[in-house]
Amino acid sequence: MKFLTPQPSLTPAGTPHAKTALIGARDDAEAVALWLAEHHDSPRTLASYRKETERFLLWLAERGKSLSGVLREDVLAYQAFLADPQPAWRWVGPSRPRGHAEWKPFGGPLSAASVRHSLTVLGALFAYLNDAAYLAGNPFRLKKRRQAAPRAAGVERHLDRDCWQAVLAALDALPVDTPRERDHAERARWLFALLYLSGARRSEIAGAKMGDWFERRGRWWWRIHGKGGVVADVPVSDALFAALVRYRAGLGLAPRPLPGEDVPLVCRVTGQGARRFAPLSDKAIYLIVKAVFARAAEVAPADKRDTLAAATTHWLRHTAASHQLDAGVPLLLVSQNLRHASLQTTRRYLHSEDDARHDASRGLDWRLPEP
Repeated sequence: MKFLTPQPSLTPAGTPHAKTALIGARDDAEAVALWLAEHHDSPRTLASYRKETERFLLWLAERGKSLSGVLREDVLAYQAFLADPQPAWRWVGPSRPRGHAEWKPFGGPLSAASVRHSLTVLGALFAYLNDAAYLAGNPFRLKKRRQAAPRAAGVERHLDRDCWQAVLAALDALPVDTPRERDHAERARWLFALLYLSGARRSEIAGAKMGDWFERRGRWWWRIHGKGGVVADVPVSDALFAALVRYRAGLGLAPRPLPGEDVPLVCRVTGQGARRFAPLSDKAIYLIVKAVFARAAEVAPADKRDTLAAATTHWLRHTAASHQLDAGVPLLLVSQNLRHASLQTTRRYLHSEDDARHDASRGLDWRLPEP
């Protein structure tokens, strides 16, 4: 399956937009490439956007359509296709490098959240090409208006004390009978320490280097390159630094990271030599965390198993916030560490406020006390 190049976009009158366009693209492939180039400073975003647009162009090519010919009906058809790519033999297959002969665009049907993400990306593409006068409409913006669902007041996607103890037990029970198993176990321990003690997103970890950690006035910090290109310095606790030292020892590195050190913060388990310093992808991080949660569900109390089975990497970010607040770390500091735009976002994890409100209301009775 090749990445086909559709025909140049035409106006309804059949005249190329090139006369009025703000970009010099001669066809859809060049227009998409220019849009993708706008995101060169964010490699993770670029990779995600490239994947979504390539899938869509392949789908259009099979129907003999260009971007200018996309109708709202096509958007709805593509939405259904993402949830069930057919024929599966042509579109779905195991993960392969892009240049592999057996590469397929999909690993399986997309979840509802992934479908929404894909349509959002494509809507942004069409909006850009409309602003550039390359296209004359955006069928992704035509959608049924819905009343926004009320946002849940509480945060449920976090692990309570019992769940977290089950996770720690699962990490301690990982097999270590062979050198490779020991490497996998040590990496899993480091990854969970990193996610839990820093509250970082998995994409931030996947793109991080050891050299992003630095010492200032006797304290260690991690300079995180986050969403939207935002850079922030997050404090490193003693426990997190000890976990780093242990992980580096397993890699044969000195205890303290060096300025500018290019070794990935989390590495693949790939053997000896320089190859052991290959970076771990955010998808691999997700799969490792899910595997540990599955092990934890096997040893957890019965009423906690469904929670652990549903948990993902992002739950560890929520858990970090909840546990830090429960431990008495001030709300403002937790908000700064997690890089929330608003204190109200962090306040959702402050369960002690709910507990205090409940305790204060507990003694209320519908029978008034005697005067």
